[in-house]
Amino acid sequence: MSGGIDARLAGAVRRAQRVAVLTGAGISAESGIPTFRDAQTGLWARFRPEELATPEAFERDPRLVWDWYEWRRGLVAAAAPNAGHRALARMQARVGRFTLITQNVDGLHQRGGVTDVVELHGNIHRNKCFAEGVVCEGRPDEGERPPRCPRCGAPLRPDVVWFGESLPAAALARAEAAARDCDLFFSIGTSAAVYPAAQLPVTALQSGAILVEVNKDPTPLTRLATFSLLGPAGDLLPRLVGAAWPAE
Repeated sequence: MSGGIDARLAGAVRRAQRVAVLTGAGISAESGIPTFRDAQTGLWARFRPEELATPEAFERDPRLVWDWYEWRRGLVAAAAPNAGHRALARMQARVGRFTLITQNVDGLHQRGGVTDVVELHGNIHRNKCFAEGVVCEGRPDEGERPPRCPRCGAPLRPDVVWFGESLPAAALARAEAAARDCDLFFSIGTSAAVYPAAQLPVTALQSGAILVEVNKDPTPLTRLATFSLLGPAGDLLPRLVGAAWPAE
């Protein structure tokens, strides 16, 4: 199907006991957060992603990379969870087991009320030691850019996955387990083209789950999905939750 919400899908959502959700940049874009490559505008337009989001780039010019991420943090801080984020939080409250897996680093799902979030690409609000990989709690001293690790004195970096780095093993293992064990899997606002995350909805489908895609444009996953909803998540998800659990 395409577009509206029908009774079959609403019933499947209502009956689901184990739901897994994968989200990508599309749901955050609806909150006004530019996608990764779209964020390279104005001052940053002359740089390629590989010049700003790799360990080698940080070693070459740590201040440049730190300042770009500080600018991106400002964009994220100015954004707010949208109706799609809030609808997923309402769904979580109705489902026995609900796991949200995100490729986004903005923390909007947590701010929108979802409590169980698997962050495949880290979180832009956290920092970690470039040398040891240990997360540094709290806001570091801004006297130096980038700030220094209080443990060893190495520079701090954003706790996000850069080009050439592997996804966090524990997060990926949790995501794969949720995909194998769910009876309903959502793929929301993602191109379904970046692996290993793109394998998760396929794993769920092969494990017997109902697969629902919510995206503004068709993707390689569309032809496989049990239900395909084309449009903005901020419009479709509240309607789906309302159809599954209509007001008394």
